[in-house]
Amino acid sequence: MRLEMILVAEGLEFPEGPVAMADGSILLVEIRRGTLSRVRADGAIEVVAELGGGPNGAAIGPDGAVYVCNNGGRFSYYERDGLILPGHTPPEHVGGTIQRVELGSGAVSTLYESCDDRRLMAPNDLVFDAVGGIWFTDYGTSDGEGTRGGAIYYARADGGSIRRAGRLPTPNGIGLSPDGRTLYIADTHTGRMWACDITGPGELGPGLLPGLPGRVAASLPGYQLLDSLAVEADGRVCLGTLINGGITKCALDGAMEHIPVPDPMVTNIAFGGPDMRDAWITASGTGKLYRTRWPRPGLKLAFNA
Repeated sequence: MRLEMILVAEGLEFPEGPVAMADGSILLVEIRRGTLSRVRADGAIEVVAELGGGPNGAAIGPDGAVYVCNNGGRFSYYERDGLILPGHTPPEHVGGTIQRVELGSGAVSTLYESCDDRRLMAPNDLVFDAVGGIWFTDYGTSDGEGTRGGAIYYARADGGSIRRAGRLPTPNGIGLSPDGRTLYIADTHTGRMWACDITGPGELGPGLLPGLPGRVAASLPGYQLLDSLAVEADGRVCLGTLINGGITKCALDGAMEHIPVPDPMVTNIAFGGPDMRDAWITASGTGKLYRTRWPRPGLKLAFNA
């Protein structure tokens, strides 16, 4: 299937974490620029907050503030064939944080930088559950010899509690099923989407093997990598797909369909609009934001502003 992709904005510095706002604008992070930015309907870009490090994912919380996974500058960047591409972790990287941004003032505070006295390595993406808890992924780090530290966490939005709920090699996108009982996680380098049963706040049921948090719900063929994700109202999961740039839709029965986007580094999708069929897609390699009309409505998130 091919959809018409309308260019909304360009010149962004590795955009990610799009959030469709009630006023029709889009909030997103610019990882390389280190900002939380707003894209207006006419394509105008304004900086909401200077975050530093590497803001990687964003979501509206129960208090109307924006919560950000900041990877702390986990990626180095290089340019090739007109694309901005992420590389290995630079030697000066020390870890990442979970940040909170007041939309009105742009004031930034740090909620978490560690769990059980262990520094968060590279928080990547997050989703709020119905009671205001934060599920988020930590992508871990790499040094050219391999990756380490990938994990899934659950935290309270008031900064009062955080726990590690599971591990995966390179967990990236994260989302909840419409009934809130299943947590979906995209693992980048394996090209697999995991489905985890939620047994309680911050608790995941046992996986197929000890140490695994769930079961494989989809595995992409060939060499394709996964980034962030969003869920449709009927439960389909839409995955940002790297190398084979686009959005891969995964149905509950395992059927997959690819929607191509003109960028090999398609990182995320967000739904909004009156009927939840407006879809905004971050094409990070070329620094662009696209809008299209989706065949079905996306799932409304727990909170918006």
